[in-house]
Amino acid sequence: MAISQRLKLKQSQSLVMTPQLQQAIKLLQLSNIELAAFVEEQLESNPLLERGTGDENRRGEEAAQTSPDSDYSEMELSTSDAAASDAIDAPDHAMDSEASYAETNPPAPAADVGGTVDWSKSSSAGGSFNSSGDYDAAANTAAELTLQDALTEQFAMTAPDMTERLIGANLIDHVDENGYLQASVLDIAMRLGVDIDRVEQVLLLMQTFDPIGVMARDLRECLALQLKERGQLCPSMEALLDNLRLLAGHDLGKLAKCCNVSRDTLNEMIQSIKKLSPKPGLRYGSSASAVVEPDIFVREKPNGGWAVELNSDTLPRVLVNSRYYAEVCALTSDEQTRTFMSECQANASWLVKSLDQRARTILKVASELVKQQDGFFAYGIDHMRPLNLKQIADAIEMHESTVSRVTSNKYMATPRGTFELKYFFTAAIPAIGGAPMHSAETVRHKIKILISEEVVTNVLSDDKIVDLLRAQGIDIARRTVAKYRESMGVQSSVERRRQLKAGS
Repeated sequence: MAISQRLKLKQSQSLVMTPQLQQAIKLLQLSNIELAAFVEEQLESNPLLERGTGDENRRGEEAAQTSPDSDYSEMELSTSDAAASDAIDAPDHAMDSEASYAETNPPAPAADVGGTVDWSKSSSAGGSFNSSGDYDAAANTAAELTLQDALTEQFAMTAPDMTERLIGANLIDHVDENGYLQASVLDIAMRLGVDIDRVEQVLLLMQTFDPIGVMARDLRECLALQLKERGQLCPSMEALLDNLRLLAGHDLGKLAKCCNVSRDTLNEMIQSIKKLSPKPGLRYGSSASAVVEPDIFVREKPNGGWAVELNSDTLPRVLVNSRYYAEVCALTSDEQTRTFMSECQANASWLVKSLDQRARTILKVASELVKQQDGFFAYGIDHMRPLNLKQIADAIEMHESTVSRVTSNKYMATPRGTFELKYFFTAAIPAIGGAPMHSAETVRHKIKILISEEVVTNVLSDDKIVDLLRAQGIDIARRTVAKYRESMGVQSSVERRRQLKAGS
């Protein structure tokens, strides 16, 4: 067959990942903190975007009803923008909204976006969650003196010379929040170009600072410093500190031989060890802990069922200044300026619509999660159902990847606590006799309950746990029990038996 060139027309459809579409997809998977930072960047770079408040939004809406020349208004999406929004599973009505969650005070949950859900009856004993706007996470975070600040203040009172100040500052910089020195004395001496003995002298001085035990290089040294301060650091106690591994394994017989003491004396020594602080630095505050602010509130309705609401405090509010855009375009004939303002207008409009779409999508996914896991909210973890992304995606007619993005780094505050949305997706464990399958999280909970009820005369092996679970209709393998037990940080039956004997 001869090879020849020819022209051919072909009609096809394809999805083009425009920058706007990439931005919309990115917004879905951002946490509320990351979203706030992203919006701040957009406010700084786009002159048509302004930060909005509830009062400004209401005034803008009233002005829009009385005057066609209102300062703040929504921009219409172009045909290509609307097509791109469909590509990320956004419902059509989400892009037709005249005002977004970013521009208006989010109202009470509306039925058209699944804001209020009312399914099966609820009889949970937990009280309803208070989702009022009075909660301020930052206000509930106390500013504390950090360990580094405390060490610096004490070190300044010793009036060292300039070289010792430099050594002390480097030592403090390498102390973690637990109070342990995370750099070797040799490394610090070589870095500063000083004698190692001088660094040791400064370190010994700082190991006398409050709280006793800070600046230690390991757990043994930390405990030894505290015992020395109490006058309890005898040769037998030093032998115990040299064999902390045996103490952790509750091998008290071998430990008593290493310390050359009786079991009664060893028990007294262990009690002295228990009174010490293995992490003395935690007495002081570190950097402010990251506070999880929920994206969704779930509260029990008085007549039964559950109401699902967005947390309005985590939703950024931005406005598009249409009047400023019109004034600039009217006063200039420069084509480059007009082009820049048009791009700013399109980007601002897309951002507002994307924020609205993000809020609606999160609410839709969260509402379906609550519907699917209604038994958990009503009766507890024993009634959690196996669930995967596909089930949610099929129920709300979205793609699995969209559901995955929405549930990443999003949290739900419920009467039973605050959970990440991904917590409600659990694997399925087969049931015996063709009964409905069990949630992996429920099985973990059952294993934890069985182990917590152990006594020294009846410590359950993994095989015994398998038998007990099968008696409850759960078809599970021994290796699965071992995996779940290890994931919860529970030791083997041998270690648990030693702990129970030591505590009895």
